[in-house]
Amino acid sequence: MRASDGGGGTDIVDVKQLRAIVTVAEVGSVTRAAELLHLVQPAVTRQIRTLEQELGVDLFERTGQGMRPTEAGTIMVDRARRALNELERARAEVQPTPGEVTGIVTVGLLESTGDLLAEPLVTTLARDHPGVELRLMTAYSGHLQQWLDEGDLDLTLLYNLDSTPSLNARPLVRERLWAVAPPSAGLSAGRPVPFAEAARHPLVMPASGHALRRLIDAAAGRAGAAMDIVVQTNSMRVQKQLVLAGHGWTVLPGVGIAEDVARGTLSAAPLTEPDVWRSIVLGTPRYGRTPPAVEIVARELVRQINSAVEEGRWPSARLQGVDTAAGPE
Repeated sequence: MRASDGGGGTDIVDVKQLRAIVTVAEVGSVTRAAELLHLVQPAVTRQIRTLEQELGVDLFERTGQGMRPTEAGTIMVDRARRALNELERARAEVQPTPGEVTGIVTVGLLESTGDLLAEPLVTTLARDHPGVELRLMTAYSGHLQQWLDEGDLDLTLLYNLDSTPSLNARPLVRERLWAVAPPSAGLSAGRPVPFAEAARHPLVMPASGHALRRLIDAAAGRAGAAMDIVVQTNSMRVQKQLVLAGHGWTVLPGVGIAEDVARGTLSAAPLTEPDVWRSIVLGTPRYGRTPPAVEIVARELVRQINSAVEEGRWPSARLQGVDTAAGPE
């Protein structure tokens, strides 16, 4: 890997330097980084200083609390991490076991779907495709889309999104949002709750700007209901914990509360007047080569989703393009 020196020549930026700055940034210590890299401390220090000299900028601030990346260092560490990941992926693809698909695949799962999909996806791929190394990331849709656009994910679940110039969005599922309350509220799947009724309770809500919150706010507007929001959070698990502790009701997709309802730790009912739905899609980059390992993981993820819906493990969900007459408009 070479960087121009501005004078017609080139300076060499080697992989060891990239590993050094990424590791030091992650652990905040040259000493600890040297242990992890199986090097002596002066060697790591020399690699960082050499790279700083080649680039003409300081990459780290040396503080009493350890090594902290500068603004330039943060940029360089981010790019270095991606370069190292790509090298690792390339090595896995060009050194395959004969007759076996190999490679590293990084998958994004919506936080609400992690409990339902992560374990069966990992189990099936480990059994049928042991040469595929799976890396799972869970987050909200906005973060996952950003990571996909930046090349940190190979594929991801997103919601309420159409194809864009940078990604393809394959519709998979439409699912209903539910009012969620403590067990004492006695909510049940067979008795939908009007939005206005749910809004009469104190509400624990996703933070403003979150895509799920935008759906909820739009539904409140259609229902003409003013919401009494007592707390906002960016964590679905925190939402459920606060409801269980008696701080109010909340609104979540059915997939996110299915196990809680089955255990009796929460009660829930689909929202109505209006019904509130979200659409889940599989997002993949629009450009570039799709490695065989990524294709395998994408097919298996879609299969797991189809099975979960068909077997009733994904509450109030409808497969997109399957039995569309029964789905919501």
